[in-house]
Amino acid sequence: MVKFVENELVNIKTEVNDMWTLVYQQLDNAYKSLLNIDLDLADKVISREKRVNAFELKIDSDIEDFIALYNPVAIDLRFALAMLKINTNLERIGDYADSIARFLLRTELKPEDKTLFAELQLQDMFDTVLQMLSSTYDALQKHDITLAKTIFDKDETLDVLNKQAIDKLATYAAEHQDSIRLCLEVAGIFRKLERAGDHINNLAEETIFYIDAEVLKHRKTVLLEENGL
Repeated sequence: MVKFVENELVNIKTEVNDMWTLVYQQLDNAYKSLLNIDLDLADKVISREKRVNAFELKIDSDIEDFIALYNPVAIDLRFALAMLKINTNLERIGDYADSIARFLLRTELKPEDKTLFAELQLQDMFDTVLQMLSSTYDALQKHDITLAKTIFDKDETLDVLNKQAIDKLATYAAEHQDSIRLCLEVAGIFRKLERAGDHINNLAEETIFYIDAEVLKHRKTVLLEENGL
């Protein structure tokens, strides 16, 4: 019985690791396709979205079966519950990668638009999100709670970059009336990346819950309330 449980845990961990790698690649390719205006790469991201969705369903099913069949307790139960939520958050991040790729395909970007992206620090926004996603993965593999908790500060960086970009886009739109739609679309990309950061926060919280049984859900909301915000 113990051997079967261990095998199932290893299988679930492998699947989640593979899902994580796939979603990271999706977001990284969406990033490269946008900054290089690479339509072929964007199309590749969109075509692989079905794989992300199928992977999510399989992992969910495998975890549910594991809980139903083996009735795990303590750390094994925490692992199963954490992986279930991590899987959901990874799928959401994959959705954002798909949306960014679709934006590129439906928008006729011009080479000069890269200058706008640079002014908005879009590359910094992407780099921060990808670094957060990579660091959280490392924290899970190494059972490193300290590393997982560093993600929360990086999320604040995303909030700042997002706000700055929205302010700059408002000014740019006022000066370039023919680019209002583009500005709205680009603002949506920043919002998606900011939301991706929130989901990565969730990944870090679930990692900490699995390792140390510490519940950090709604941590940000609590801190804001404590500070009267």
